[in-house]
Amino acid sequence: MQISLFDGATQFRIDKPIRLIEFFGGYGSQSLALKYLGVKFEHYLLSEWAIKSIQAYKDLHCGKDDTDYSSGRTETELKMWLNGRISANYSDPLTEQQISRLSEKETRKIYNNMVATGNLGSIMNIHGKDLRITDKDKYCYLLTYSFPCQDLSSAGEGAGMERGSGTRSGLLWEVERILTETDELPQVLLMENVPEVVGKKNMPQFAKWLAFLDGLGYKTKWEILNTKDFGIPQNRARCFAVSVLGDYYYEMPKGFPLKKRLKDVLEKGVDESYYLSEETIAALNIHKERHEAKGNGFGWKPTTGGGMQPLLRPKADIDPTATLLLSNQGKTVEKFTEVANTIMARDYKGFGNQAMTAVMETKKTIVMSRPHGYNRGKIEETDIFPTVRKSSTMDGNNGVVENGRNKV
Repeated sequence: MQISLFDGATQFRIDKPIRLIEFFGGYGSQSLALKYLGVKFEHYLLSEWAIKSIQAYKDLHCGKDDTDYSSGRTETELKMWLNGRISANYSDPLTEQQISRLSEKETRKIYNNMVATGNLGSIMNIHGKDLRITDKDKYCYLLTYSFPCQDLSSAGEGAGMERGSGTRSGLLWEVERILTETDELPQVLLMENVPEVVGKKNMPQFAKWLAFLDGLGYKTKWEILNTKDFGIPQNRARCFAVSVLGDYYYEMPKGFPLKKRLKDVLEKGVDESYYLSEETIAALNIHKERHEAKGNGFGWKPTTGGGMQPLLRPKADIDPTATLLLSNQGKTVEKFTEVANTIMARDYKGFGNQAMTAVMETKKTIVMSRPHGYNRGKIEETDIFPTVRKSSTMDGNNGVVENGRNKV
């Protein structure tokens, strides 16, 4: 936790309509948060380059806008405009050649989605003047910049966020460039990222970022908050940073005791499309047998969650519970816990030899495990969802939850 000294400052309150600027916007989760809170805001500008995320943002936030913004522009003009702005794999921009292979229908659809959402595309193409910050006496400009976490997260390779590194997490410094170019700064900046952003390896870079913001006149408060402390039955820790322009201070919200359990939020009626198919069950059995023959600890076992009763039929009717299952060379142990384990992962390529588990839900359960290290494993019952961690940060919390629509 950071301790900030704001002697003489006043507590910040937003008392104007919000114009929201979302960098690395994804499908607009931060917009959804404001919507659910009943906050009056305007989707002002967006920076998101992933084609699928752009479509999701459009469907969630601008679904009624069916305007053909591409009308009057040729296919060639549209493809030139899209060049360098969009990505199909979330990592690399579509090249001019790849864009040339898009059909006219696809091209116009992507363009229309971007215009409808106020999307400027890749942050690499954005400049300070594009923020269009005016009338600050009438509006509060809130800029969110939850930059990619892949190179910070313990589930990743730890490439870091150093300026000039070329990593995805290093895109933070594009935000620095844009703010430097901006004549009028947003009143509020909001960052959400994995806890590793303030970890030992990344803290020097984060400190440089805070110093930059301080030089612009922002006062920043950051803290690691966990969803389980705010009414959500999931162990999901994230670092939040709120930067306010001017002589103000901001206090992070205080947590409160968790009253809901996992079974309180799981859907009791799950669409049949989420049932395990006979083919999937057969494939898992084959995979299990292959690993058992090699002496590995991989395994999967359907369960009702309370008494280890087998669920061999994919559409059996059972009561919803929450049970984590891990194998230990074929041996199993059950243990009830108030807080779920966190997901453990070694790298992008899969979960390596980390535990892979599932939470029981009405009509569907799949439980798999690849115990860490020397085939260690255990079974735990939980009422809170887990999140991702890496094997190098072993703390005894090593489970992956997957359950119907509530996949992590």
